[in-house]
Formats: sequence, structure tokens, C-alpha cells
Amino acid sequence: MIWLLIVLGVVFLVVIWFVAVYNSLVRKRKRVENSWSQIDVQLKRRHDLIPNLVNSVKGYMKFEKETLDAVISARAKAVSGGSIQDRLKAEGELSGALSRLLAVFERYPELKSSERVAQLMEELTTTENRITYARQFYNDTVMKYNTSIEMFPNNFIASMFGFKTYPFFEAPEKEKETPKVDLSF
Repeated sequence: MIWLLIVLGVVFLVVIWFVAVYNSLVRKRKRVENSWSQIDVQLKRRHDLIPNLVNSVKGYMKFEKETLDAVISARAKAVSGGSIQDRLKAEGELSGALSRLLAVFERYPELKSSERVAQLMEELTTTENRITYARQFYNDTVMKYNTSIEMFPNNFIASMFGFKTYPFFEAPEKEKETPKVDLSF
């Protein structure tokens, strides 16, 4: 009789542990999904700002058509959707194109003096800062989740129920390059 109670107690503890680990993995997966949706909200805001900005600067930047076309093309790719991996790549390209646009913006004093363009640039800069924070939060959440599903003994439950790792949001190769600074006058 005692052995039966001990066996039932051990089985009960294993079931409780199993449920706790499973629920923990689900909670972490939902946090990853939520953190991605927070990035998505900020990216949507950026996608909405870009056409206004491009239209506002078109007249001033007659000689920068290539830069404007790159921004428009990158935005189109980013908006088109796809898997998380595809969207991460497209958003990286858009970030690079926007960086080039911001650099070009600095070369046009008449753009800087335009109140409408300055307002849009301020909104875009604020949005970029929010995106940076959201990406950092997403990567932190992904790291915790991926670590949880790969650690022993959680990895058994994770594999039984098909928990998969999520990709990290990484900077595109162009953004990893060391910028060239020329201080000669």
C-alpha cells in the first residue's frame, strides 16, 4: 500500500512538473509573439511615414532619385509580408535605405528649413528609436525562449509539442560595416 502511494505521489509530481514546464514554454512563446507584434506596430508607423516623407522631399532632391527609389523599393518589400525571416531581411534593407536618405537630407539646407520635412524627419527619428527598442526587447525575449526550449529537460517537452526556435533580429551586413570618416577639409 505504501509503495502504491509513493508511486502515485511520484507520478503526480512528474505530471505537475510536466504541466508547469509546458505552460512556461507557452508563456514564453506568447511573449515572443507579443514582442514581434510590438515591432510590427512601429514598423507600420514607419511604413506610413515614408510615403509622406518621400513626397515632401521629391521636389528638393531632384538629383537623388536613386536614393528615393531605393527607399520606395525597400518599403514595398517590407510591406509585402512573408515569414518572420523574410520580414527581418526586408526591414533591414529598409533601415539601410532610410539611413542613406537621412545622410542625403543633411546635404540639402533647403530641406532642413522646410517645417513639414523637419516634422516628418522628427517623427521618423522617433519611430526609428522605438523600433530599435522594440527589436532589442524582441531579441531579449527570443533569447529567453530559445534557451528554455533547448535546455535539459525542457527540450523533451519542447520537442514533443513542436516548439521551434525563433530567429533573432540582426543588423544587415551593410549596417555592420565600419563607417568611413573623412575629416579632411
